[in-house]
Amino acid sequence: MVGMAAADVFSALANPVRRTLLEALRDGPRAAGDLAGAFELSRPAVSEHLAVLRGAGLVREEPRGRYRYYHLEAAPLAEAVEWLHPFERYWRARMGALSDLIDEENP
Repeated sequence: MVGMAAADVFSALANPVRRTLLEALRDGPRAAGDLAGAFELSRPAVSEHLAVLRGAGLVREEPRGRYRYYHLEAAPLAEAVEWLHPFERYWRARMGALSDLIDEENP
């Protein structure tokens, strides 16, 4: 069963803009304006996506003077990874069975 926090994480990850924002933060904190400049979206639209990520606990905001810097907070992704792990095992087993079948038919 997926907990409420993980459900928020999955909801946040459902949007490609938010996934791209997380990817952009993997190399370190970035200013909100810098992040917004990477998209063909308005700054308020990017700000809304950042708010969703912040609500899911995936990013942290740090005010620095007039600017706001965002930091990746990867810990909430652990529950999502834990939930996905059985599916990885399922597909790995299925792909192994398919590989065995192909090997049998093409010795």
